[in-house]
Amino acid sequence: MLQHLIETIKIGQPAYRALINVGIETVEQLTQFTEKELLALHGFGPKALGILTKILEEEGLSLRKEEN
Repeated sequence: MLQHLIETIKIGQPAYRALINVGIETVEQLTQFTEKELLALHGFGPKALGILTKILEEEGLSLRKEEN
């Protein structure tokens, strides 16, 4: 599977830095995180989440589901 680097996605610099700071460099690595975990990152907001969620869906992937 081809890995999509986060740096090639058009998201804001604060969101990009937030992901890099926690070690996320590829779109595929996002599948290890929940929506809530990503939104808790300083600088990462709903707009970046929407962009990345759409890319994941296009690849047949999704964020990790919340555990009850």
